[in-house]
Amino acid sequence: MPEEETPYDLSAGKTYPPLPRKYVFVTGGVMSGLGKGITAASIAKLLQLSGFSVSCLKIDPYLNVDAGTMNPIAHGEVFVTDDGGETDMDIGNYERFLDVNLTRDHNLTTGFVYLKVIQEERNGKYLGKCVQIIPHITDAIKERIRKVADQNNTDILLVECGGTVGDIESLPFLEAFRQMRLEVGAANSVFVHVTLAPVLETVGEQKTKPTQHSVQELRRIGIQPDVIVVRSKNMLTRDTREKISLFTSVEMKSVVSNPDAKSIYQVPDILRSEGVVETICERLRVAPRTSNFQTWQKIADQFVTTKDTLRIAMVGKYVSLSDSYASVNEALSHAGAQQGLGVIVENVDSQEFETRPESTSKLSQFHGILIPQGFGKRGSEGKILVADYARENAIPYLGLCFGFQMAIVSFARYVLGLVDANSTELNPYTKNPVIDLLPEQKLVKDLGGSMRLGGHDIEITDGTMASRIYQKQQIRERHRHRYELNQSYLSAFERAGMHFTAFSDGGKRTEILEIREHPFYFATQFHPEYISRPGKPEPSYLNFVKAAASRKVAILA
Repeated sequence: MPEEETPYDLSAGKTYPPLPRKYVFVTGGVMSGLGKGITAASIAKLLQLSGFSVSCLKIDPYLNVDAGTMNPIAHGEVFVTDDGGETDMDIGNYERFLDVNLTRDHNLTTGFVYLKVIQEERNGKYLGKCVQIIPHITDAIKERIRKVADQNNTDILLVECGGTVGDIESLPFLEAFRQMRLEVGAANSVFVHVTLAPVLETVGEQKTKPTQHSVQELRRIGIQPDVIVVRSKNMLTRDTREKISLFTSVEMKSVVSNPDAKSIYQVPDILRSEGVVETICERLRVAPRTSNFQTWQKIADQFVTTKDTLRIAMVGKYVSLSDSYASVNEALSHAGAQQGLGVIVENVDSQEFETRPESTSKLSQFHGILIPQGFGKRGSEGKILVADYARENAIPYLGLCFGFQMAIVSFARYVLGLVDANSTELNPYTKNPVIDLLPEQKLVKDLGGSMRLGGHDIEITDGTMASRIYQKQQIRERHRHRYELNQSYLSAFERAGMHFTAFSDGGKRTEILEIREHPFYFATQFHPEYISRPGKPEPSYLNFVKAAASRKVAILA
């Protein structure tokens, strides 16, 4: 065996030599929505539990510079990093699985790469040269990949390419992957391809042709996968594995079955049982340092051993796609699992209450009501009615960002008697602008990356519901908004029973509201869901779920 291919002895208790940087490139085929992001996050988690320093980079081939200006229905939620990056929702999956904070640099788009190269061309970097896809665009891609690996000092970086093989948008990224294999060597890189083995009801057998064609397309680009992860309803049969192995030139042990699971947090265990860690480590010429899977297994088991269920109404405007509120859904599941409860989230379109206000009565059947983030006028009046219904009927309420603002508008109208109260986002001419544009936003013209974004330190007032929930005086949470409470109305709200109990930026920004005479009426200007983790639920979600469980007990009694 050549010297450079000698396996590193990384067993527990030994001094670990520095590793050459290792890369795992994850691609997808057949169709979108296979769970490629969860597969990548699960592999990263297994490698982390094996003692390696691991990080993830998500590539999105669209021309947007970042995810911030895209409609959630078209792309899923925008996940905000602590440093203010507006990123793809898979960055949220990576953070939750690895229990680490990532940055804006961990999400790369075609728009960002081309903008960078074009700006450099305008600044004279390429004088005398014809700027081309190869090498200038591919070099910029490789530079970003290496930058993320170096900045995080990772042993292994997983790089996931969004979309499916064959998409014209992803070709420069796949070409960059191919070049990196040549540059770093086969001992320092692994190609993992995620595909589908569908079952036609008429014949009842797992079909391998989609996987065969997908791998053929990948080969045309110059990439031979080392590992194929096959999504399916059930475990792959031996015949299916043999056929995929034969027609794709991938060893049988490297054809990995990834069937449907009850919880996404079970996927690491499924892949572990399929030998993914051993296969990838063998190809990277390393041995696992440790095996800490039991800790993760204990957390994952919480999501499938629940004793009871809660019904939560999530009243929003992007309810036609569940991925629009992916982090909210996960944060609720984290809180429920911690309490041994399954949380059934039922999406309710807020617009229906605008045409039929009396239909808010159907919300009485739920154990809790949540109004998530959102922008714009559509559906806002329905949210205002729902916030009032939860207050009047003592139903646990959690408002997030826009849900915080709509609770304020609702209270102003129905308790303070300011019938025209509104946000200037929704009605610029309201006589009672209880929600108004942040002062620093008034001169902003560009929409991309220009909101109040990312993590801010928040001071909590002692002796409040917020202080009991968080058990500390200072917290750090993430934001994504342009509008805030108009504090000239603050004393009027306080006198009427809506209390503001946390502030940031030296008291300029209002962060939490609560109604103390209510079983649980709590709302945040920030997005607590972004920092929730399996096994470490965010406190506001945890206490909301506890309140919803108490309501269920009361209803049954």
